[in-house]
Order: sequence, then structure tokens, then C-alpha cells
Amino acid sequence: MNETARAFLAAHGRDPGRATPLSGDAGARRYWRLEGGPIPALLVAVPAAETLGPFLRLASLLAARGLSVPQVIAADAAQRLALIEDFGDALYTVMLDETNGVALYEAAIDALAILHAIPPPAALPAWDAQAMTRAAAATFLEWWWPAAFGAPPEAAIVAEFEAALAAMLAPLAAGPRVLLHRDYIAANLFWLPERHGPRRVGMIDFQDASLGHPAYDLVSLLEDARRDLSPELVAHGIRHYLDHNRVLDGEAFEAACAITAAQRQLRVAALWVRLDRRDGKPRYLAHGPRTWRLLERALAHPATAPLGAFLARHVPPEKRCNPAPRSVP
Repeated sequence: MNETARAFLAAHGRDPGRATPLSGDAGARRYWRLEGGPIPALLVAVPAAETLGPFLRLASLLAARGLSVPQVIAADAAQRLALIEDFGDALYTVMLDETNGVALYEAAIDALAILHAIPPPAALPAWDAQAMTRAAAATFLEWWWPAAFGAPPEAAIVAEFEAALAAMLAPLAAGPRVLLHRDYIAANLFWLPERHGPRRVGMIDFQDASLGHPAYDLVSLLEDARRDLSPELVAHGIRHYLDHNRVLDGEAFEAACAITAAQRQLRVAALWVRLDRRDGKPRYLAHGPRTWRLLERALAHPATAPLGAFLARHVPPEKRCNPAPRSVP
């Protein structure tokens, strides 16, 4: 913790000497748990490449709609520091191993339905075919492809990949567009049983919220690249979401789930390679086999045929995995 952060804590009545760093995840933000004070709190330090603005705006919006997001106790946008409520240790990733998973997933979907019903704020970035193609290319073509084949893809491959993604994602444009969390996964959810209704689900890491098809958030939750869910639970989760949105066409929505799952799993499978080779975090490669299996499952749906055809032409089955961790010199 630097002196700026120490001064920020002291200015808000918190003792920097009682701050304990928390282990980070795949992102670059840093967190400290603080002892003392009127409510449990965390110090958040945002890297120079990010700003606090989206988090602060979304936190206010979601809280006003009755969702559980961390209370912002204090913030210094210029220094990219915030003092926020600490939800504790009851992460979904822990609770799902100890309690009824169906009930927890239903509660998370109940909260997600409320999130998706919020009128999207102005100037929200689009999570559309162009953005989703760009994001997939940034990991799959820029990191996985050179690691797997020993050289960057040729221009013709890049063009063919972009065309395949555009064709697969095109049907999403005809569907609903909602406020997306963009990373609605168990690792970003807390179980808060002392609260009531959808407020029992605490949400974090919503600062990348975008405007896009609701299937993306649901797939992020139910096709989790970090844990195994049974096909029966996935199907139940989709039905539970559709119960909240009876105006949606079930067949079209299930096709959208397959499409968004294929895009997300391809991007995330390659993301593990980037985390290893660029960020020195090889532990995430352990999720690679599951992510590739989820991709293959999504590719079984006819709606994902354009991406499936691209992979059939250029990525043989034996290559559909992640390379070994980069050796340390």
C-alpha cells in the first residue's frame, strides 16, 4: 500500500496499519480488508488503465433498484481509490460447495432478472457482434493462436475468423438488449442470507456493464468456466430465467444461449493463455480443459455453425486445448 492510499484511509478514519491485502483474481485491481470502523470495509485500488467512474455510477443505479451491491463509503476518483462495504467471505464459490446449489442459482437468476429489467443508462458501451468479435480475437487470435501454432495467424485467417463470428452473432441483434453485468459468475456473487429476496445475492465487479443480449449474463453464470454444473441444472436455470421473462421466445433464447456460450468459452479458453504468458498467472490454465469442453458443447447447437465450421477448417481436434504453461527462464 502506497502513501496515497494510507493518507486516504487516515482521512476517512481508518487505520492503514489494520489493512490486510486480499489475494487478487485475474484482474489488476487490488483489495485490502480493513479492521475496525462502523461497518466492515475494503479498500479498493484501481489500476491506471481504469477509472472509478463506471463502478460508482453503476453501484448507485443498482442499489436504487433494490440490488445488493457494496455501499460506497468514500471515494477519490482522481487517485482511483474507494472505501466500500465488505460482504465477507460467503462467496458463491464457497457456498455452492456447502449448500443447495439449485436454490443459490435460482436466487442469483432472480437478482439477474431485476438487473436486466433496469432501464440501461445513457452511453452504456455496446456488447454487440462487433465488440464480442473484437474481444474473442484479442485472446484467441492474439494469444492462443501463436502459442498453439508458433506464429500469429495470417491475415486471411483473421478475416475468416471475424466473418465466422459476425455470422454466428448476427441473430443476437434481433433479440432484446438489456443492461448486462458482463461478468455474472459465481466468483463475483456473495450469499447474504440475512437479507431478503433478491438482496440475498451480493454483486461485485459490475463496472464493465454493457448493453447486450440477456443470454450472455445467464450463460456466464450457468456455463461457468471455473466449476462444473450438470446439464440438468443448466437447463433448469434457463427455464427459471424464462419464467421471469415470459415474453421471450424459448427456442430463440436457447439459440442465443448457445451463441453467447460459444463466443464466451472461446474467448475465455484463450484468456487463460494470456494470463499465463502475459501476466505470469499459469494457475488459470487448470480451467482450460473444462472451458474447451463447454465450447464443444455449445458448438453442438446449429446456431453456432459458422464458428464450428471455422474451427473444423483450421483447428483440428488435437489442437483444441491450451498449451503447457510457459517455462520460466
